[in-house]
Amino acid sequence: MTPFEIARGYIGTTEGPGPENNPIIMAMYASVGHDWVEHDSVAWCAAFVGHCLEEAGIRSTRQLTARSYLDWGVPVEIADAQAGDIGVIPRGSASWQGHVFFIDRIEGPWVWGLGGNQSDAVNVKRYPVSKLLGVRRAGNVAPAVTMSIRDVQTRLRALGYHEVGAIDGLIGPRTRAAILAFRDDNALPLVPIIDVALTEALERAAPRAVALARAEGSPEQSRIVASANAQIRLGVMGAAGTLGSQLAPALAEAEQAQDLAARMVALLGMHSWLPAVLPWLGLAVFVAVILYALRARAARIEDHRTGRTP
Repeated sequence: MTPFEIARGYIGTTEGPGPENNPIIMAMYASVGHDWVEHDSVAWCAAFVGHCLEEAGIRSTRQLTARSYLDWGVPVEIADAQAGDIGVIPRGSASWQGHVFFIDRIEGPWVWGLGGNQSDAVNVKRYPVSKLLGVRRAGNVAPAVTMSIRDVQTRLRALGYHEVGAIDGLIGPRTRAAILAFRDDNALPLVPIIDVALTEALERAAPRAVALARAEGSPEQSRIVASANAQIRLGVMGAAGTLGSQLAPALAEAEQAQDLAARMVALLGMHSWLPAVLPWLGLAVFVAVILYALRARAARIEDHRTGRTP
């Protein structure tokens, strides 16, 4: 979608009643890097235009001053203005003040602007063409430096937000939960969206801290750990039984031998290879079960201590 099409989707959005704030408008401030704004009564026409540009993948000025758009993009003659171009007019008495909007159309002496903070709402309002300080169009503006959903998921996982789940390029429940957790840890607005504030914070963030009690503890009521412990016990019992059943006769025969060589022959000189080999294979299986169970338990505990799993 174009920025102008995105902007039209916000028509009817108004500031919150009384002291309340409209979270949609607050998210607009955040999307252009101004999450410090506490109230939607702060002039938000530039935040609205910037938000629509960023949502379309075009870098805005990321400023809250309307006149910052006089240096954005490429200049367009008023006679050549098209729907979706950006217009700037003066507002207030100070030289830095102004108002910015998307041009909807120009009819005779009037320019119809689709903008935010127009009577505290997003709507289409007319202004004298003679007031236009400039018309700008996206041209030499570099695309916004953004991350794809997969990039965000990968970065979240690298930072320790393992609740993100699979790296699938979709913003599902687990990815939204990871985004909200990261935003909460980094004092960002709690909205499950990917915007400029989020991507910039992801780029500079340190790995997620793991509580000391968790880093040194083990998962409670873990079925994996319980199963691994049971396998280890069974493996030890089986290995001991197998080893004992083989060593007892062998040792008895070895005691009857007169020297070391005879003892070795007694131990190794079996009358039938198959009966001799099978028990030792069984012992090897039991040992393998123990080793794999130990690895599984260690991996589960490591996942717990690093925060990969609950």
